[in-house]
Amino acid sequence: MSFPADIFAGARFAVVGLGRNGLPAARALAAMGATVTAWDDAQDARAEAVRAGVDVAPPVIAGLDALVLSPGIPHALPAPHPLAAAARAAGVPILSDADLLYRAVRAAGSHARFVGVTGTNGKSTTTALFAHIAAGAGVAVAAGGNLGPAALALPLLPDDGIYALEMSSYMLERLARLRFDAAAMLNLSADHLDRHGDMAGYIRAKRAIFDRQAGGDTAVLGIDDAPSRALAAGLAARRVTISAADRTADVAAAGGMLRDRDGILCDLGTAAALPGAHNAQNAAAAAALALALGLGRAAIAQGVLSFPGLPHRQERVGCAGGVLFVNDSKATNADAAARALVCYPRVVWIAGGIAKQGGIAELAPLLPRVARAFLIGRDADILAGTLAQHGVPHSRAGTLEAAVPAAYAAARAGGAPVVLLSPACASFDQFSGFEARGDRFRALVGALAEAA
Repeated sequence: MSFPADIFAGARFAVVGLGRNGLPAARALAAMGATVTAWDDAQDARAEAVRAGVDVAPPVIAGLDALVLSPGIPHALPAPHPLAAAARAAGVPILSDADLLYRAVRAAGSHARFVGVTGTNGKSTTTALFAHIAAGAGVAVAAGGNLGPAALALPLLPDDGIYALEMSSYMLERLARLRFDAAAMLNLSADHLDRHGDMAGYIRAKRAIFDRQAGGDTAVLGIDDAPSRALAAGLAARRVTISAADRTADVAAAGGMLRDRDGILCDLGTAAALPGAHNAQNAAAAAALALALGLGRAAIAQGVLSFPGLPHRQERVGCAGGVLFVNDSKATNADAAARALVCYPRVVWIAGGIAKQGGIAELAPLLPRVARAFLIGRDADILAGTLAQHGVPHSRAGTLEAAVPAAYAAARAGGAPVVLLSPACASFDQFSGFEARGDRFRALVGALAEAA
């Protein structure tokens, strides 16, 4: 269903940042009757918006109902965008498009429910898995946010529909009204500290997923790390704990069996797209959310076992000469890479890019699994230092184009049966994002397999 054309009639919005979130937001708000001015500092983005029929001009902040700022543009740290600073000085709210989706749904008279998923790692898989379960159960579901379609690109759902939104910390710090009927915090480890100031600021932004919840709502909380466990205090919603290993959790995946207080839901050993303890936690979270929204146990089990997985998250992209190639480009920090490394007893590892704070030091216990590493990107020297300290053979390949054939040769020489791209670093030194990095890896593996 489409939204009525007068929901935001008389409202004035400025949309700044016309990428994957901003351009759909500008178009949707205009279609709902708002007066919208759009802007992007990049000329190419402005030109694309003009071609899409969007009014592009430097916004006048005075008189705005809100500034809709794309998630990647800072409004505070490390330095606010000038238009964000002007909005704050003028008392104009700075909002995420997810908040405006919620307002639009309620203004349209729909009582569709909202599910939110956050955490440092696993957000996309959990969100997609929940949506897969809901769709298999015959529920009208729309998934998006930080995953896939922008929030305001999603359709209007009926009263029994469910919005499943992946929520980044960048989005969560710009909510004013959105209340999640069920929200999940998966895990917390250091990430985006430049944006949030420190770990306390990052945790504060993440905890906002539970804001405005009441006793009838559900807060799903991972208990496999101390920072997440600490969030239980003071939550207004009904708390449901999840764990990949702790059998005392309300929904747990200990021993490879997904279960809740009423018994076993399914055997995760037969869920081919959900390997490893991190995916066990993702499955527990998706199941907990589904149970909270009244979905049946059989539908949950069927959804978990039939889930096809997501690209760039331990995606098996090819085999050549007895070597398996795994694309885990989404692993943009060490904690995420650890979740992949633990799944394989021996790998040839491709890593590198823009290192996060601490580099890969925390991976030391897993480095004996690395037969050889090939390093790419800007901070290869930082990673090389850690590998040298632990006696891991490594080479500075520089680019994926050089790393993939070198890793294949090392694997064929008896290094390991798996070549794993799990960079533990951001991608923006060489690619537009982790998706582009993973796509390039997939293409290189395809060419190599054809030639083998």
